[in-house]
Amino acid sequence: MFLSSCRDFVEPSIPYTTFNTGAYLRTIERTSTTFNIFNLGSAKFEIKVEAVDAEDGATVETVEVRVRHRRLIPNVGLNYTPATDVIVKTLQKSDFAPNADSRFLRSTIVVTAAEALAAVGLTAAGISGGDVFEFRLVLNDRFGRVFTDSNKSGDLTAPFYNSPFFYPVSVVCPSDLAGTFDYITTNGTAFGTSSGLQSCPGSINGKVTLAAVSGTPGAYAISDATFGVWKCLGDPEGVATGIRLRDTCEKLSFSGSDAYAANYTLSFVSVNATDLKFNWSNNFGEAGAVTLKSNAGKPWPTTLK
Repeated sequence: MFLSSCRDFVEPSIPYTTFNTGAYLRTIERTSTTFNIFNLGSAKFEIKVEAVDAEDGATVETVEVRVRHRRLIPNVGLNYTPATDVIVKTLQKSDFAPNADSRFLRSTIVVTAAEALAAVGLTAAGISGGDVFEFRLVLNDRFGRVFTDSNKSGDLTAPFYNSPFFYPVSVVCPSDLAGTFDYITTNGTAFGTSSGLQSCPGSINGKVTLAAVSGTPGAYAISDATFGVWKCLGDPEGVATGIRLRDTCEKLSFSGSDAYAANYTLSFVSVNATDLKFNWSNNFGEAGAVTLKSNAGKPWPTTLK
């Protein structure tokens, strides 16, 4: 069966040609989206965005880059400085330019940590690991319309559009303590083959592995949290696993529990390029004094505490 018509186009019941269109900022690259607390002087927030609208980006008038500081206070909640975000930088339409990869205009947004601190009225001394700087983009077009995270449609955050208008930048404390290390343990005390606490004579030499825990920055699984004391006293378990070394902005601590549900405490003693010294103990009264040797070419950070 063949059907024919003398009309090439039938006007749809929905008049698409009269639809109003908006604008959004597609994220092309996220070059730098964290602040290193140990190097705030060089830290920056940097992204490349693409203005998408009915005129390939030409309707954009300005893009405000706004910021505020956020901190989670335990047992209290989130604290914002200031309460409402403030403008740290404004891009003009002249800041958007053609590119070789698409027909839309693009611009790179760069805000240094120093600029963000000045905008929110804080100093580097008042920043802690885990703080967050919230950056928000506000697009103003030549028709007087405003587009931002509060009036965007939900699909704009999908990978194709990639336009959240909102970018949280965490203050991070990089940690790099993973590896296998030589140790010397003295004053070892634990439950051995006979009843009661016993002392391990002399010193214990061995190796321990600190393995980075995936998804938990600054956390390391310890291959033996007694650093040889259990083995010295003939414990059938041999090693204490389940304990993690935590590096929280260079402050060391233990978390987790061993096979006997014992919790461990780390007491920092001292550190230099070659020797990290600390005492460990658990709630069963077991304990030891450890000197952890650094590896060749990788000295201990002397700011550990």
